[in-house]
Amino acid sequence: MKKLLILGASVLQLPAIRRAKELGYYVGVVDMNPSAIGAQEADEFFPISTTDVVGVVKVASEFKPDGVMTLASDMPMRSVAEVCLVLGLPGISVDTAYKATNKAAMIQSFSDNGVAHPWYFTVPDERTFDEVRRKISFPCIIKPVDNAGSRGVVLVHEMSELDTSYAYSRGHSRSGEVIIEEFLSGSEVSVEVMAVDGTVHILAITDKLTTGAPHFVEMGHSQPTRLNSDQVKDIEQLTKAAVCAIGIINGPAHVEIMVTDQGARMIELGARMGGDCITTHLVPLSTGIDMVEATIRVSCGEIPDIAKKFDKGSAIRYFRVPKGIIQEILGTAAATSIPGIREVTITRYVGDEMTDIQSSTDRAGYIVAQASSAEEAIVSCETAMEQVVFRVEGPLENMKVQDE
Repeated sequence: MKKLLILGASVLQLPAIRRAKELGYYVGVVDMNPSAIGAQEADEFFPISTTDVVGVVKVASEFKPDGVMTLASDMPMRSVAEVCLVLGLPGISVDTAYKATNKAAMIQSFSDNGVAHPWYFTVPDERTFDEVRRKISFPCIIKPVDNAGSRGVVLVHEMSELDTSYAYSRGHSRSGEVIIEEFLSGSEVSVEVMAVDGTVHILAITDKLTTGAPHFVEMGHSQPTRLNSDQVKDIEQLTKAAVCAIGIINGPAHVEIMVTDQGARMIELGARMGGDCITTHLVPLSTGIDMVEATIRVSCGEIPDIAKKFDKGSAIRYFRVPKGIIQEILGTAAATSIPGIREVTITRYVGDEMTDIQSSTDRAGYIVAQASSAEEAIVSCETAMEQVVFRVEGPLENMKVQDE
């Protein structure tokens, strides 16, 4: 029996833990929280932080896995890469892991390899900030170099907002370093990728819906993209160039791109599967490709099955909930009964306080749908969302949740 080490025991990692066990792997799971939902489903559990590189390598050296992976988290990729190096396992290099988890190193790699990207300034400290501030044009985006989930991301419209925005973004940076870059406008997409022996396979292109300024938190996704064939070709070419620039030879990638009037431009990428149910739900619902299984297989040095089985549409939409204390949640059963709905998940509960959505952790749940086209899947999602009511205490109480 082959052994697989999975970094993370949160709900994000459950699809990998469960699928690996279904496939007959002996599964070890690493997480600092012994009460995490995936801990009880592991064959062996190790209470170590997924970002404790030394600790994870020690665990792996004792567990002796045939492969190591994490599903949709960025920073544990550094631990994954170190384990692969020390144990000689398939996977990404330490250099690639760094480029894929540090936005400054990432965009520098794009620049070095001729991959289209926005203008940018890396700002490691306040002295550098003072030096570059007069070179900045507006609007621009400031974001931490080493965080995810839209944490610390902010749009800056003019010079008067710059100092406050810099402080906000820097406060979400583990290292204190941020990146200031051109604000790109257009159609935002993500691209789900599997690299096998250096060949980049594009599995799906996902249209994205966000909150917009100032934080651009993702509130919905749908597949396949509704962009035209020329735009799709441009996206595919840019994706392959970006994945190669970072150095991903074997394994998944989640690539984020803005299609502008001047063509496709890179935003950033992760050397792992995409989150927000994109790769765990939308890809299999729209293509029939089991990307979780493919990632497991690749991490263990096996050849994955990434052939498309069918062409359908899939979509996810996240709830928008008024600010206040949740008093009651109604209508989930009615939402589930809508044709095409595959999942209704609530992540906030009665008694929880809802605030403005500034990162992905502020969302209250989601609905996933499958249909014959992306358009029909989106309609199913939005119809189902109209059935769900979050009653909150406060001036906006009793407002119905709708996907705006």
